[in-house]
Amino acid sequence: MSDQKTGPAPGPRMAAAARITGVGILLVGVGLAFIGMGLFMFNMGRDMSTMTKAVTQMGLDVSTMAEDMTFMAGRMDVMAESMVEGQAGMSSDFERVRVGMETMGADVRNMSENMNDLALNIRGMAGNMGTMNDSMSQMNQSMATMTGTMGRMSVDINRFTRPESLMPMSPFR
Repeated sequence: MSDQKTGPAPGPRMAAAARITGVGILLVGVGLAFIGMGLFMFNMGRDMSTMTKAVTQMGLDVSTMAEDMTFMAGRMDVMAESMVEGQAGMSSDFERVRVGMETMGADVRNMSENMNDLALNIRGMAGNMGTMNDSMSQMNQSMATMTGTMGRMSVDINRFTRPESLMPMSPFR
């Protein structure tokens, strides 16, 4: 024989109260999880918006730099032409310098065009990030709808745990 003392068995009211408490704790936990995910998504959307603004500004800066480099390439062409005129009576060493300057002017112009293409690509990326922000907004709205649906489901689940509430004309509704 054991020395273990057994108390009276818990009554049906106590078991029902324990079940309701358990369901309540579960629903609070699920609600907190959804709130946490919603806050995370909101902060991520805000951070993505800030990043989009920074990328847009970077694109504008690159465009300005491309314009400046195009202007500089034009100035270098003028300088190369001036050197052609000035070297008419000079030696072949100066001719090599002129050719190098013309090549460098063309390279700078190509680099300027590449920078302009980069600016266009960055602008496109900023537009894509805007689309991604819109998608995240739709996802947040879908999560809100899902949260509402789960709330209604909890009422139905609560009714199924108390079958007496399903009977029509029941005083236990």
